[in-house]
Amino acid sequence: KQWYQRRVRGRHQDFCVESLLNSSSIFIPAASFIHPQPKNFASIVSRKMNDKYCPESTRLHEDKKRDKNWKRWGTYLPERQWGTVREDYSESGDAWNYFTHDQARSRAYRWGDDGLLGFTDRECRLCFGNAFWNGVDGILKERLFGLTNSEGNHGEDVKEAYFYLEAIPTHSYNKALYKYPQRAFPYTELIQTNQSRSKFEPEFEITDTNVFNENRYFDIEIEYLKHDANDILIQITATNRGPDPSVLHNLPNLFFRNTWSWGPLTEDSYTKPEMKQTDKHVVRTNHETFGKFLFLVDPHNTGTFHGILFTENETDMQRLFGIPSSQPFVKDAFHEYIINKRQNVVNPELVGTKCAPHYEKVLQPGEEWILRFRLVEEAISPLKGNAFGDHFTKILNDKRKESTLFYEHILPYKENTQQFLVMKQALSGLLWSKQFYNYEVKRWIEGDPGQPIPPSGRKKGRNTDWFHLFNRDVILMPDKWEYPWYACWDLAFHCVEFARMDPEFSKAQLTLFLREWYCHGNGSLPAYEFSFSDVNPPVHAWAVWRVYKITAPRGSRDTAFLESNYQKLLINFTWWTNRKDSNNRNLFAGGFLGLDNVGVFDRSKPLFAGQNLEQADGTAWMASYCLHMLVMAIELALKNPVYEDIASKFFEHFVSITNAINTLGGSGLWNDADGFFYDQISFPDGSSSPLKLRSIVGLLPMMAVSIITGETMAKLPNFKKRVDWFLKHRPEMSSHILQINQLEEYDASKNHNTWMLAIPTRMQLVKLLKYMLDENEFLSDYGIRSLSKHYEKYPFIFNYNGEDLQVNYDPADSTSGLFGGNSNWRGPIWFPLNFLLVEALERYHHFYGDNLLVECPTGSGNKMNLAQVSNEIKRRLSSIFLPDKNGVRPYAISLGKFAKDPFWSDNLLFNEYFDGNNGRGLGSLHQTGWTSLVVDCLRSLADDQNK
Repeated sequence: KQWYQRRVRGRHQDFCVESLLNSSSIFIPAASFIHPQPKNFASIVSRKMNDKYCPESTRLHEDKKRDKNWKRWGTYLPERQWGTVREDYSESGDAWNYFTHDQARSRAYRWGDDGLLGFTDRECRLCFGNAFWNGVDGILKERLFGLTNSEGNHGEDVKEAYFYLEAIPTHSYNKALYKYPQRAFPYTELIQTNQSRSKFEPEFEITDTNVFNENRYFDIEIEYLKHDANDILIQITATNRGPDPSVLHNLPNLFFRNTWSWGPLTEDSYTKPEMKQTDKHVVRTNHETFGKFLFLVDPHNTGTFHGILFTENETDMQRLFGIPSSQPFVKDAFHEYIINKRQNVVNPELVGTKCAPHYEKVLQPGEEWILRFRLVEEAISPLKGNAFGDHFTKILNDKRKESTLFYEHILPYKENTQQFLVMKQALSGLLWSKQFYNYEVKRWIEGDPGQPIPPSGRKKGRNTDWFHLFNRDVILMPDKWEYPWYACWDLAFHCVEFARMDPEFSKAQLTLFLREWYCHGNGSLPAYEFSFSDVNPPVHAWAVWRVYKITAPRGSRDTAFLESNYQKLLINFTWWTNRKDSNNRNLFAGGFLGLDNVGVFDRSKPLFAGQNLEQADGTAWMASYCLHMLVMAIELALKNPVYEDIASKFFEHFVSITNAINTLGGSGLWNDADGFFYDQISFPDGSSSPLKLRSIVGLLPMMAVSIITGETMAKLPNFKKRVDWFLKHRPEMSSHILQINQLEEYDASKNHNTWMLAIPTRMQLVKLLKYMLDENEFLSDYGIRSLSKHYEKYPFIFNYNGEDLQVNYDPADSTSGLFGGNSNWRGPIWFPLNFLLVEALERYHHFYGDNLLVECPTGSGNKMNLAQVSNEIKRRLSSIFLPDKNGVRPYAISLGKFAKDPFWSDNLLFNEYFDGNNGRGLGSLHQTGWTSLVVDCLRSLADDQNK
């Protein structure tokens, strides 16, 4: 690598060296590194590069060094700001009904803004969104529509068809697709039909209506690209897919987020900005802290140009509250102008804080209509005749090529393969999931000067113990419409996959949540805005460790990042041990732990007095947390011996947890007769009752596994000395540990250099895998189910205080109302836990090798080692997105006839979870965050094929 940088970078500064060398599709003989052969290496590099260069790598480098602010602009605009906790000032805390979709077009947001597939700066000051009208809708389409939690039969759900198709880390190229019906949008039908359906029926989606029949819709493709850090080019391409001519109004809108109506704001300007038309095709914007920008409209745009409309991004008080607005031009002016033909609602002075060029065109069947715009800092604005035309076209074509080149360098498949398509769109969706998130709890509770005083009950309500929390950052969201707020454990998975594209952003995200304006003083991390105090699985340490290893080769890793985060994780770990082990037995609770309705009852609520729920997954999460703190301490101790003592502490803590889950009270949470780990209820008299429900909760103890080599131990004499003492003088614990840390065929002369720390013994592991790999239990054609299929015919029934509680296998949507009913852990397949399990299998294989073979599937007679089992599960997970023998991607079954439609089939959705029987996509449609883990699955399969 160093040789290549010296030789080549002098001539080609833009060569994508980092991406090239991290690409798993390059095969470089190990001998090339052991005995450097520059000529051989150069030929390999040359074949891979094919005389191309990767400007995106250069931009990432410039942004890291702060030479250029390439990430100042991006797809950071939320898809939904209404119905969020931060915009809720009600006494009851009913966020969905306090600020509704119907109000959103008329009401200024306090803590952010939203738009349809928009673009904004990292502080959401100047925003670009899209607006369309088909001539028949009753609402100007400025934002995505969906059902609230109470309106949907399975909770909140967006009811639109849109797709994130492409993006690169600096957002120098981005592409999305919106399918806009030519018929009236079926708002009422979607609400009424979903409300009439029970939880035993599927959701009624927009593709279930007739609105797209006969292809009567427009495909509207939106592209954002950067010629410079503050020079944004925008192209909107609308295509009539229908059989008849159809009219389309296009009103791309530019607006300032309202920061001037709330009094002085922390870190925000409250001086009202301005935009003003200075030419027929030019708008000049001026913001106190953001500077001056020009919004340029291409004079050669076709269609009827009705001019540029202006209004203010301020609340229509008359419509919403029946009182006069402070001035005549308000937020919903464009809606009123277009839909209700009111001419006096837009500012004739051509000034305001929101503007939109208004275009209209009748498109013939198959006709394509292109509109171009440019948003550029005034100081670098191109000459008038050079802003569009051939110059614009060249920049657009260059950025498209650069995006393709970037993905060619980081993906191990060829561009024309289905695997490449899936991986590119998954990573692009992850990039589109970045969002500006703004929430200052103290001010939210106390209210703004000059605004109505919030109800007094708020001071004792939601998030009142998080007064310190100050969020004002671009953060990876689970789903920018359904979950337009961060979830701490989701973020961990996002960052692990994101790290291969943009290491610096990934590391910054993980660090951010451990900073003092996020992390609570007691050590807990904020879960999500509905309740920051809720308990999510403690995966932050896992993510920090994985990102640390992913982002650089051994010897070049960012130890400062690791050490800084480690210090904060120590505080968080202490919070967990103090709060979630109520009986000091090393058996942990924690509530629902992200697995919503997986249990017999609501695990987030307390049991009867004196009773405690001891959770197999809670205990497994803490054992895993211990191991990651241990391996990080060992890594840091190699440079600083101080960490050897901390490593010893986590070694002993892990041993204590492992001993408890296996032996406390006789057998801990392990049931040897069944060969499974179960949750149990402990009673005041010291007795306990297991909940013999076979769910993914009982498989999770397998994920607590780590390998320590003798070579590493030899470098840490104090740690080794303490470990040896502990194993010798605590035989009641060490006897069990020794069983699980050494091969059954143990040979002291050969195997003493490798130690494995894990919860299950080899015998327990084999028993657990027998269930997990049984297609009548957990193993689906599409991955590992969250609940055993056994309960499809034989429901689990548990009598608790005289009441029979029942759990059925529900492979698709939830049939229970726990946690709003909008997610389901009683049968479907979830990528995050599948990912942790297959990752653990690889570590077990590293220790056992071919000495441990199991049947996969159970009963098939087909023997595999655990690495092969891991790959088999990854293959099944990946198949959810790859066309089957009928040309249908299993996730797309819910799209019905559109699943094979050529205008739909290659535009992918990455759902929240998947049907345990047929792989159908369920839950939120764009939960690319953790479902993007399919990229890692496909990458591993490619690596295995190459080997």
